[in-house]
Amino acid sequence: MSDEAGGVAYRIEDLAHRSGATVRTIRAYQDRGLLPRPERRGRANVYADAHLARLRQIAELLDRGYTLASIKELLEAWDAGRGLGGILGLVAEVDGPWTDEEAARISRSELVERFGGRPDDAAVAEAVELGVLEPVPGDEDIFLVPSPQELSAAVELYDAGVPLSAIACHLRELRGQVEHIASRFLEFTTEHVFARYLGESPPSDAEAAEAASLVRRLRPLAQQAVDAELARAMRHFATRHLSRQLSAGPFPVEPGGARPVEMAAGTMRAVERLVGVEHAAAFVTAATERELQARTLDRLTANGAHRTIVDETP
Repeated sequence: MSDEAGGVAYRIEDLAHRSGATVRTIRAYQDRGLLPRPERRGRANVYADAHLARLRQIAELLDRGYTLASIKELLEAWDAGRGLGGILGLVAEVDGPWTDEEAARISRSELVERFGGRPDDAAVAEAVELGVLEPVPGDEDIFLVPSPQELSAAVELYDAGVPLSAIACHLRELRGQVEHIASRFLEFTTEHVFARYLGESPPSDAEAAEAASLVRRLRPLAQQAVDAELARAMRHFATRHLSRQLSAGPFPVEPGGARPVEMAAGTMRAVERLVGVEHAAAFVTAATERELQARTLDRLTANGAHRTIVDETP
C-alpha cells in the first residue's frame, strides 16, 4: 500500500485485508463486473479507495439479503448517477420489524415448568423446527423466543388440555393460511400501489424514498385487516357453534353431570343480543336455576299454608 497524489494505492492483498474480503472473492467480483478492474502500473495491479468503497457496498447489500445479480443492477444504477441511499432505505424499511413485539429468552428448565413439569425433547425439537424456539449458539439450555405471545398461546392451550402434538399441527396449518394471506396482501399492494416503482430499471433515489414512506404507512394495515376479519369470523362461527351445541340431541351423561338441551335458535339469538354471545350459556343456566328455585319456594309455601289450615281445623 502506498500514498500517492491521486490517493491511496493498494495491492490486492492490502485491499483484501482492509475490506475483509478474500483475494479470491475480489477476483471473482471483477470477473462478474461487480468491481472495476485495477489500474495496471508496470507489472503490478493497483487498486484505489473507490475499490475499497465498492467492496464495502457489496458486503452491506449481501448482508441485507441481495443476490450478486441484483447487486450488480443496483451498482450499475449507482454508476449511472442514481443514488443508492433511497434504495437502501427502502430495503431497510421492508427488512425492519413488522411487529412491536420483542424477542425474549427462556431456559430449558423454564420450558419444562411451563409445560407440565415433564421434559419432552421431541416437543422442543418440533418447536425449534417451527421457529417458535431458536437455539442459542454455545448454550444448549437457553432458547431465543422470537414471539413470546405465540409461546404464551401454546402454554394456555396446553393448560386447557390440548396436547402439544395437536398444538404443533394446528400451528403448521395456521401458518400456511397466514402465509397465503400475507402473499395475497403483498400482491394486492404491489399491483395497486408499488407497481409504478417497479420498472425495468431500479427506482430513482426519490422514488425509493417515496416507496419506503408508503411501506411505513401500509405496514400496520395487513394486521389491522386480519384482526378485524378474525374477530368477525370468530363471532359468527362461535355463535353458530354454540347454537348447534345447545340444540343438539340428547347425549348419555353420568349421573349428576351436565346434559345439553334443545333450544330454539331464535330464542338463543335473543339471549345473545341481550347479554352477549360470551355470556349466553351462563345466562340460560342462571335463568333456569332461578326458575327452579322459584317453583321450589312456591311449593314449599303452598305446603306450609296447607298444613296451617289443617292444624286450625277443630
